Amino acid sequence: MRRFARLLAIAGVAAGLAALPVAPVRAVQPDEVLPDAKLEARARAISAGLRCLVCQNQSIDDSDAPLARDLRILVRERLKAGDSDAAVRDFVVSRYGEFVLLKPPFGPHTLLLWAGPFAVLLAGVVALAILARRRRAVEPEAAAPLDAREKAALDELLRDGS
Repeated sequence: MRRFARLLAIAGVAAGLAALPVAPVRAVQPDEVLPDAKLEARARAISAGLRCLVCQNQSIDDSDAPLARDLRILVRERLKAGDSDAAVRDFVVSRYGEFVLLKPPFGPHTLLLWAGPFAVLLAGVVALAILARRRRAVEPEAAAPLDAREKAALDELLRDGS
């Protein structure tokens, strides 16, 4: 029994450690980090908003892909050259398109991207409302009471069956 309790305690500790929040792992290599802390902070802020073109669901700051590393280095080079944050983003977008942005700007060409989820939600609500209306319309009405002839036939069937 003591052995079981000990194993249970170890399993509890292991589960507790597994449930601890883990800090996100950054893929930025030490040789990429800029010596100027302000420039590095700007580079990290820009990198956090740029999509890894290989992983597609990670920022270039979080991705280990070689292309992400190249983009991180490119961002840092542009910042060292004196570009503003917006100029660096514009440069990367001009090379790779708006797909490289994790949060694309709202505009006519991205209207479907931004409005799509709301349109699907609205369509679902409308479909549920129509379904509820149809169900109410199809509900069976209360059965009419039996007349004397039907009652007699039912009583006869019940007597014969028992």
